[in-house]
Formats: sequence, structure tokens, C-alpha cells
Amino acid sequence: MYHPTVARLTYRALLGRRRAAVLLILPALLILIAMAVRAFNGVDDQIASDVLGGFALATMIPLIGVIAGTGAIGPEIDDGSIVYLLAKPVTRPSIIFTKLIVAISVTMVFSAVPTFIAGMILNGNGQQIAVSYTIAALVASIAYSALFLLLGTVSRHAVVIGLVYALVWETLFGSLVAGARTLSVQQWSLAVAEKTSGEGMIASDVGLPAAVVLLVGVTVAATWYAGRKLRTLTLAGEE
Repeated sequence: MYHPTVARLTYRALLGRRRAAVLLILPALLILIAMAVRAFNGVDDQIASDVLGGFALATMIPLIGVIAGTGAIGPEIDDGSIVYLLAKPVTRPSIIFTKLIVAISVTMVFSAVPTFIAGMILNGNGQQIAVSYTIAALVASIAYSALFLLLGTVSRHAVVIGLVYALVWETLFGSLVAGARTLSVQQWSLAVAEKTSGEGMIASDVGLPAAVVLLVGVTVAATWYAGRKLRTLTLAGEE
């Protein structure tokens, strides 16, 4: 299913000079915030958890997911260059699977690594906070990549829709509306991370079994539908 040539082209598109610069902004900001908080407040487990949960998990990771997930395929569909890829002897599910793997790996690198570094700066992994939020970042990267790759496949306005989801649903409604939290990738990933953190440091409104089922279900369903949607694109329809 994994196609090295498709992967190489997708990595090149995602990690071009302009897009890579955008991907680096939020991780750099997170690390700067961590350094400033540590300098002014010293080691504080609760503050460390608040920074990683409030900025890294709630804002940085979904936004990076938007950039990587939609950018893995959306621009090719928008400018019509996907026609050249579809003309090659590569199955369309293989194209989607490969682009998903690339989007996941890029999102993980630009999300989990800075999250761990920021956690170590904030409190040296006290109460397993750095490791726990890194786990949450890794888990969330998979689901976000699948969701936003699907958006890039079905809509020409994928970036806008993704930003609305990331900033309005995940960040605003997910924090303020109790019912919305159960439909939040952020809360699902927190449920996984909760098991590795110190008592009371991380809490999710979703139980671990439900969170795992939802994470797997959303990832599989989004990937399957993206592959199905790509199969409906015809070379004649893209001219």
C-alpha cells in the first residue's frame, strides 16, 4: 500500500521552504513560552500541565494537523496536478494511505517533539507530564491527519474548514461546552495520556475504552472515505 515515490513527492510538497517555515512557527512559540514560564515561575507541575494542555494540545497540534493533512493532497486537487499522479499505475487507496503516513509523520515530528522539549523545560518531566502530553500529541497526530486529509480530498475550502474545526470546535467549544468534549480529538488523546501522568495532572471527559474506539474509528473511517472519494475522480473530470 505504501508507495515510496508518492511519499517522496508529498514530503517535498509539505516540507518546502515556505510550508516548513509555517510549520516551525508554532513549535518555536511553544518552546519560547515554556522558557519564559520556567524563568518567571520556576518548576510548577500544574502550570506545566496548563501550558501543554492549553497551547500545545488544544491549539498547536490541531493547527499543524491542518497544515500537514490538507497540504498532503489538497493543493494537488486544487491545481489539477493530481491528474498526473492518477495517470500512473498506482492504486488510489495506495495514494491516500501513503499521503496519510506522510501527514502523520510530519504532524508527529512538528508536534510531539516540541511538546516533549517544552515539557522538559517546564518541569523536567515531573509527574510524567512531558511524556504524557507527548503521548497525547502522538495519538492526536494520527486522528487529525486522517480527518484533515479527508477534508483536503472532499473540499476546496479544506484549510478554512480545518481552521474552524481546530480553533472553534476543539479550542472554544471543547473547552466550554461539556457535550462537545466527547466529540473532540483533544479529549480522546487526553484519555490515553491520562493513564501515564501523575494523579490529577491530566483529566479527560472521555473514558479510555471509548476514546480508543473513537480514535481508531475516526481514523479508519476518514481514511476509507478519502480513498473512496479519490476513486470517484476521473481523469476526464480533472482536465
